[in-house]
Amino acid sequence: MAVVIRNIRVICTAPEGINLVVVKVETSEPGLYGLGCATFSYRHLTVRHLIETYLAPLLEGQDVRNITELWQLMHQNAYWRCGPIVNNAISGIDMALWDIKGKMAGMPVYDLFGGKVRAGVPIYRHVDGADLDEICEGIERYREAGVRYIRCQRGGYGGTGFGRAPAWTARGAWPGIYLDSGAYMRDTVKLFEGIRQREGFDIDLIHDVHERIHPTQAMGFVKEMEPYKLFFMEDVVPLEHIGWLEKIRERSTVPLSQGELFNNPAEYQKLVEKRTIDYMRVHISQIGGITPARKLQLYCEQYGVRICWHGPGDMSPIAHAANIHIDLAAQNLGIQEWSGIKPPNSILQEIKGPQGALLDVFPGMPEYGNDGYVYASERPGLGVELDEREAAKYPCENSVTLWTQTRNADGSLQAP
Repeated sequence: MAVVIRNIRVICTAPEGINLVVVKVETSEPGLYGLGCATFSYRHLTVRHLIETYLAPLLEGQDVRNITELWQLMHQNAYWRCGPIVNNAISGIDMALWDIKGKMAGMPVYDLFGGKVRAGVPIYRHVDGADLDEICEGIERYREAGVRYIRCQRGGYGGTGFGRAPAWTARGAWPGIYLDSGAYMRDTVKLFEGIRQREGFDIDLIHDVHERIHPTQAMGFVKEMEPYKLFFMEDVVPLEHIGWLEKIRERSTVPLSQGELFNNPAEYQKLVEKRTIDYMRVHISQIGGITPARKLQLYCEQYGVRICWHGPGDMSPIAHAANIHIDLAAQNLGIQEWSGIKPPNSILQEIKGPQGALLDVFPGMPEYGNDGYVYASERPGLGVELDEREAAKYPCENSVTLWTQTRNADGSLQAP
């Protein structure tokens, strides 16, 4: 007798103050269920509504083995498709179905992809600071813990904190986070010059522009960063202007990564075919989960483009585990972004993985091995569990998002 979907539930929780959306697919087999990530932190209630109102009735009674069929059914059911709300909703169910399939097979999910091609997944971590001294101190602490790839930022992605417009903006400008792109670029070039002078060239450095400069500025900025031999520069142009990447590629040898805002294959197909980017940085729940991410990984492999999945704090440990399982079986892995929780007592504790509330809610997350690599659980499925009683202690908040209200000196909005 086929095992079918009996019920689909959505659990929203925020153990580290970030809204997370988890989907639990329960089956007709007693005790057999799967967990998936549908996190869209800034629109979590809308994702939950879509799953509970539309996708759950659509899928109840369906055979859990037919993952590809069910993904396509969810994808085309509303006619309009490839948006972030529906893709994250689909992702939650898709990941849960892969979790179930692994449990039914008695295998970790990476074994369903043909098994490991590497023992562990190399990761990079983030160092942010107010000045060169603070940033180099953070780099040294990570190096002592085995991390060899480090993303460096001075004051986040540049800009003021959220609030009233500073004195150098136009009169009457609205509240927001104000950007001075010229100062940001000058400060960043100076920062990386200082890092290389102090730390040498035996570590790999990464920098994230986060779309906060104009494409014409990006052309010169990327070229200026060449001497510092970056592993890659991320999101040097906004999603709406990815056509500029080909021009930037022609001017510079700095490796480029792009993709955390991609929703639709049409957004990245030509970038891969033309080898315009070096690293594909999609947020896998944003494109619909494991099923499309695995297809994208194999597609990129054919063109020599490497994967570096987005791995921020605003995704659940279940999604982090999905990243790691794909990475372990992917010949074209470049590096994996790895975000822990905010440091509790030391940066080493942060590196090793989630502590406290997050681990209480999500036991079984892949672990950092204190050697530069993350290792997946060997349990069947994705290996991550959910303690619903613990999750209930940390309700989500529905508030206005402030950090995306980024503005230029004249008061106009700039991509965040």
